Amino acid sequence: MIVQQADNLTFFIPESIEGAGANFFDTGISAGFPSPADDFKERRLSLDDELVKNKEATFYARVSGQSMIGAGLDDNDLLVIDRSLEPENNKIAVCFLDGEFTVKRLKVSKDGVWLQPENPDYPIIKITEDNNFLIWGIVTNVIKRL
Repeated sequence: MIVQQADNLTFFIPESIEGAGANFFDTGISAGFPSPADDFKERRLSLDDELVKNKEATFYARVSGQSMIGAGLDDNDLLVIDRSLEPENNKIAVCFLDGEFTVKRLKVSKDGVWLQPENPDYPIIKITEDNNFLIWGIVTNVIKRL
């Protein structure tokens, strides 16, 4: 796995390993009353197969900071980012803004583009012609540690 460091995000380029995967029990684990485990099916599951739709355009990046906690993105979470997806209003995107990477919710209207944090302690950023701005990729999944 190749690692690239930016100021706010650490990027990881996924490496496919043939036959990799963990055991997957296809039973539906109850979050209520326990269910009998007599008839579960065991098979292999690869998170790459589940989370990556376009292998050539997918990257992982680790979150640094608290600006997106309202969207469930916490410090040190691992983002799955697809660079082949079209940016759309209300999507969470990794953007390059004035020399730094940031992850924010896109707000797009006829009046302009804004980067909206999901934490009231952080300001909404209006994108202007003076900004060096690029939407780098769209966040498709987040992987958390408990």
